[in-house]
Amino acid sequence: MPRLKPFPVLAIVGVALPCLAMLLCASSAVAQNNDGNFLVLLAAGFLCDPGEASACPATAKSNQGDSYEMTGVGTLEVRSKSVRAAGTYTHRSHRGNVLETGVWLAGELFSFNSYGPAPNALARRSWASDPGQFPLKRWRWPVPSGPVPTGGLAVLRIRLLPFAGPSKNAVLQVNCALGDVPRERSVEGIRLSIEGNASDFSEEGSGRVMFLATPPDVSAAVKASAQKTTQDAGEPPKN
Repeated sequence: MPRLKPFPVLAIVGVALPCLAMLLCASSAVAQNNDGNFLVLLAAGFLCDPGEASACPATAKSNQGDSYEMTGVGTLEVRSKSVRAAGTYTHRSHRGNVLETGVWLAGELFSFNSYGPAPNALARRSWASDPGQFPLKRWRWPVPSGPVPTGGLAVLRIRLLPFAGPSKNAVLQVNCALGDVPRERSVEGIRLSIEGNASDFSEEGSGRVMFLATPPDVSAAVKASAQKTTQDAGEPPKN
């Protein structure tokens, strides 16, 4: 399995915000049936209801009681197993003390298992995200009224880039419990497994996640913007 190359923090911001902007500017042409392109919201946007404190961030807990709090946005292309996603994270001890903060970048889509659309779960008309830390802090823009949320399980290879200390590879599972949900994945949330760490963060805590089906033109625009940012940061272009 290829190793992910280090990625500058400013470049990660440049990947996350274009994805965010494309989501917000997408028209109501988003369809229930598509060719396997999805936007992913990880405890962000309209999921972060000000009246529901447990919605954001998404939390994964270990048996020892410490946790990772995460938020982010991005795109998935299921047929090509391509992912462009980024966000922020905070590692806390069992007492709630902050052990580490940083940003994360998705590098590979291992798998995506769709549970099907949830026609009655309508997207709200306001964007209210407050993950509490840079770079996705307090954005409030209009969102399209047409997207139909889709349940599913995405398994991603990501890199954790702390603001201090060495980077780490990890596997992130994002589970949206909408549609025809398997019994064993009925709890919505995230799980995290860090390479070289004996503790698996395999218990879904609080937090909401969602996948939104997208037409090809929206996904292509997001991918093109993310690729340009990557090249500007010194990474070779990817086919």
